[in-house]
Amino acid sequence: MFIRVYSWPKVFVSGIILQVSISRGGLPKTPILSGFLSPLGVDGDGHAHPQFHGGPSKAVLIISSEVIDSLIAKGFPLFYGALGENFTTRGLNTRDLRPGDRLRAGGAVVEITTPRVPCYQLDVYGPTIKQEIYDRKVKALDPSSPRWGMSGLYASVIQPGPVGPGDPIELLSALA
Repeated sequence: MFIRVYSWPKVFVSGIILQVSISRGGLPKTPILSGFLSPLGVDGDGHAHPQFHGGPSKAVLIISSEVIDSLIAKGFPLFYGALGENFTTRGLNTRDLRPGDRLRAGGAVVEITTPRVPCYQLDVYGPTIKQEIYDRKVKALDPSSPRWGMSGLYASVIQPGPVGPGDPIELLSALA
């Protein structure tokens, strides 16, 4: 496996964590002032269907605020945390991320594992929301899809640490 490390003048992927969110299980998730990211996710975050969500390979769900804002502009009744994301980011283009990419998120390090497969729980936001954020190409792990990253990207925790709103989130290394 070849790891490429971004350096100037190559593309530098970075942004901030706008909101850290948790729930007892399911959605929406609500914001917290700060949290600690452990191998199973943000402390205090629960999963209503652990057979599909959570666990070491799906410890954190990352969605960009730009995706949520674009869906709101299309009329979907969303807000940050509504899609079940743990990290709502700003400035981090999730279209550029791939499984295997490592990110520093606050005091933690995470590794992108897989795109999130949207479930029926999102239907509460409209019957077409799943088609807006996910398609066959994403299911086939094809990043050429215009919907790549829109449903969110799951990540595992490589290095636990504190996370909070305003913390940087930046690419450390990427698979070639």
